Amino acid sequence: METYTLVVLLLAATIRVATPLLLAALGAMFSERAGVVDLGLEGKMLGAAFAAAAVSAISGSAWLGLGAGIAASVLLALLIGFACITHRGNQVVAGVAITIMVGGLGPTLALAWFNQGGQTPALDGSAQRFLGLQWPWSTTAREHPFPGLLYAELLSGHNLIVYLAAILVPASAWVLYRSRFGLRLRAVGENPHAVDTAGISVNALRYRAVIISGVLCGVAGTYLSTAASAGFQRDMTAGKGYLALAALIFGKWKPWPTLWACLLFAFTDALAARLQGVALPLVGVIPVQFILALPYALTVLLLAGFVGKAEAPRAIGVPYSKEK
Repeated sequence: METYTLVVLLLAATIRVATPLLLAALGAMFSERAGVVDLGLEGKMLGAAFAAAAVSAISGSAWLGLGAGIAASVLLALLIGFACITHRGNQVVAGVAITIMVGGLGPTLALAWFNQGGQTPALDGSAQRFLGLQWPWSTTAREHPFPGLLYAELLSGHNLIVYLAAILVPASAWVLYRSRFGLRLRAVGENPHAVDTAGISVNALRYRAVIISGVLCGVAGTYLSTAASAGFQRDMTAGKGYLALAALIFGKWKPWPTLWACLLFAFTDALAARLQGVALPLVGVIPVQFILALPYALTVLLLAGFVGKAEAPRAIGVPYSKEK
C-alpha cells in the first residue's frame, strides 16, 4: 500500500512539473510550425515569471499577475518577431539574446523594486496565488486507496492552469489540423513563397504565431512563480524552456506526442526530487548532482539515439524575403 501511495504521489507531481513544459512546448509548436525558431522560450518564461510575481505582490491579485505575465511574454515575443520577421535577423541569436537579457534584467528590477536580494516578496493566500482546486468528495475519497486516491491526487487538487494546459492539447491539435488558420500556418512553415503567391501575408501569419507562443509562455511563467512557487527567484526556470523545446522535437512538432514527451521529462524530474537523500539497495545514497542532472541527461540520450528522424518544417529558421 505504501508503494502504491508513493506511485500515485509521483504521478501527481509529474502532472504539476509537466504543466509549464507543456505550455511552453505548445507555444513553440505554433512558432516553429510557422518557420520561426523559438529559442527564446526560456527568456519569455522567466520574464513572465518575474512580471506575474511582481504585479501579484504589488496588487494582491493573482489574475492581474497572470495578465502582467502574459503581457511581458508577448512583448518579448514581439521583440523577437521585430528582429527576425520584420528585419530578417538571425532567429537563434535573437532568442538567445532575449534569454540572456531577461536573465539579468529580472533580478535587477526585483532588487531595485523590492530590495530582497533579486527576488520578489513571498506570495501568500489564494488572492496572490493560484492554489489547487478541490473536486467534490475528494477529501472523502482519500480514505479509499483505489480508486479514491487516484481521484483525489491525479484529478483533484491541481490549480486552474494545470487543467488549462490539459485542455490546450486537443485544442491545439484541432487548430493546427482542422482550422483554416492551422492549414495556413503549416503552409508558411513549409513553403512561404506558395502562401505569398496565394495572397496571404507571410509576415502577418508568423507574427500571429509568435504572439500565440508569447501568450502560452506567459501562462507557463506565471505558473512557475504564482502557482508552483510563491514568488520569483533568480533563474527559477532552470532550463525548462530548453526542455520544452527538446520535448517538442522529441514529439516531432505534433501536439499529442509532445504531451507524452513532456510527461516523460517531468516524470524524471519528479523522480529525481524523490530520490534525493534516499539510500537505494546496493547503491547507497545517490549524489545530489547526479540526481539533478538526470532529466537533462535523459533529454540528451533520447534526442541522440531514440527520437528517430525528426523532420522540422522545411522553412524553419529561414527569414522570408518577398520576391520582387
